[in-house]
Amino acid sequence: MKPIPYGRQHITEEDIQAVVETLKSDYLTQGPKINEFESAFANYIGARYAVAVSNGTAALHLCALALNVQPGKKVITTPITFAASANCIRYCGGEVVFADIDPVTYLLDIEAVRKILAASPKGTYAGIVPVDFAGRSVNMEAFKMLADEFGLWIIEDACHAPGGYFTDSKDVQQMCGNGNFADLAIFSFHPVKHIACGEGGMITTNNKELYEKLLTLRTHGITRHDQLFINPKDWAAGNTTEQVTHFPGWYMEMQELGYNYRLTDFQAALGLSQLKQAEKGLERRKEIALNYANAFHGKPWLTGQSGFKEGHAYHLYIIEVKERLGLYNHLRSKNIFAQVHYIPVHVMPYYREQGHTFGDYPNAEEYYSRCLSLPMYPTLTAQEQEYVIKTILEFYSE
Repeated sequence: MKPIPYGRQHITEEDIQAVVETLKSDYLTQGPKINEFESAFANYIGARYAVAVSNGTAALHLCALALNVQPGKKVITTPITFAASANCIRYCGGEVVFADIDPVTYLLDIEAVRKILAASPKGTYAGIVPVDFAGRSVNMEAFKMLADEFGLWIIEDACHAPGGYFTDSKDVQQMCGNGNFADLAIFSFHPVKHIACGEGGMITTNNKELYEKLLTLRTHGITRHDQLFINPKDWAAGNTTEQVTHFPGWYMEMQELGYNYRLTDFQAALGLSQLKQAEKGLERRKEIALNYANAFHGKPWLTGQSGFKEGHAYHLYIIEVKERLGLYNHLRSKNIFAQVHYIPVHVMPYYREQGHTFGDYPNAEEYYSRCLSLPMYPTLTAQEQEYVIKTILEFYSE
């Protein structure tokens, strides 16, 4: 059997042609494909606005900047995530506070968050960064109610969950990142994600003011909108003797410190093409998840949840098992490259230097000791998945 990774991209001939056409066009960056991709993605998610950026980490950083995270600001997030969910707060000098996970869902435990908030005066904390981990949606309605109670903003890290949803109190399916509850949401287009751009990210929001701020921050803090210019027209025109009624066409202003976090047009072209396949890919991920759930149901070596879940986008299919290290090594010996998601962020040496330590979040650490992500991607064949399942069952039958 050829190597089976835990995740991989699927690039079609249509994808390649879309990129080639853009490479042959007049624009490689800052061209029309960016707006096309943003509009199509916002429509897919159900948000009003979308801002394409260079990667998911850049998206998180811009969100923190747009929400005015500053030194001393405290923000709560989960320890079971990729480090960028926390790092974006540190980039701005803010203080990261972790809350433990729910051991059933693996998501940020809202009651743990409430306990932290209730233990300090209102105003101590600025925001929350919940993560739709593995593709399972956080109940954003509940988090929005909590955030409103304590005067907090929300950044929803939905990198794992395009197409995922939860059902709200009115029995309405709420798509991850649709902006109905979070101030801002972010997505990633890394190759192992649902939509691949090579690298890339997207921010979605329903807030026009935040949207416009993000557009400026994405490009060095520069604006070309003459209604926003601060310097006088005459000076901008070069102190000409002619009467100046408008700012000249070349003029622009850097009005705040921004970054070059732009996505290229050929990446956007790939994203647009990939987006057309998103629903098909999501359905295949659900089929794979259901096969795993049926194959492992009731097995005594499982120590955590493995059943099929509605609304889950299945970026990852995670099992919790006994003898995790032995299984991991056995799978590798059979050319199956499972992975562990994630090492808890709070025990990374950097965050230990910030005052966190082992034992702070027992649910997260217990989960880490047993979790394993199995191969999960739309082009995983039935034969390959059968081989993965058979290899796991054989390991525990020995």
